[in-house]
Amino acid sequence: MSVLRGRFVTLRPAGSQDVAALAAIRATPEVRRWWRGDDDLAATVRADLADEELTVYAIGHDDRVVGAIQWSAEEDPDYRHASLDIFLDPAVHGRGLGPDAIRTLVRHLVDEYGHHRFTIDPAAANTQAIRGYAKVGFRPVGVLRRYERGADGRWHDGLLMDLLADELVD
Repeated sequence: MSVLRGRFVTLRPAGSQDVAALAAIRATPEVRRWWRGDDDLAATVRADLADEELTVYAIGHDDRVVGAIQWSAEEDPDYRHASLDIFLDPAVHGRGLGPDAIRTLVRHLVDEYGHHRFTIDPAAANTQAIRGYAKVGFRPVGVLRRYERGADGRWHDGLLMDLLADELVD
């Protein structure tokens, strides 16, 4: 895997050198609310990096790691698509880095893997993320009722969103 360059960010394959930075970002209350994990977030990040079904990129900006973006593929030819997920350090929210990272990864997945459809499934209450995904062209498909058990032990809704390659907004 090579380094992908966006307008504001670089995406490079995440590795063991990124575990501490990514775990620290995941530990911030703004991220942890949506991206849970065990008490040992470094172990959670290492498990993600070791998952053979995920491809994880470290998001770089101003010479530091500011988050991660990952994807996995549904390879059944009749349902083929890529699923994405992303988290960013709250210190860089509102600067357009998330949409730039998503655009950069989507273009790569279209050009290198021939993907034509993408999905993302934020918590229905995560309005900030939903706005960011909409900026690049993701559209709501529907509410996934009682989709995810929260840290409070209750079930919470998710929002399935999708994007077709030719709908990507620059």
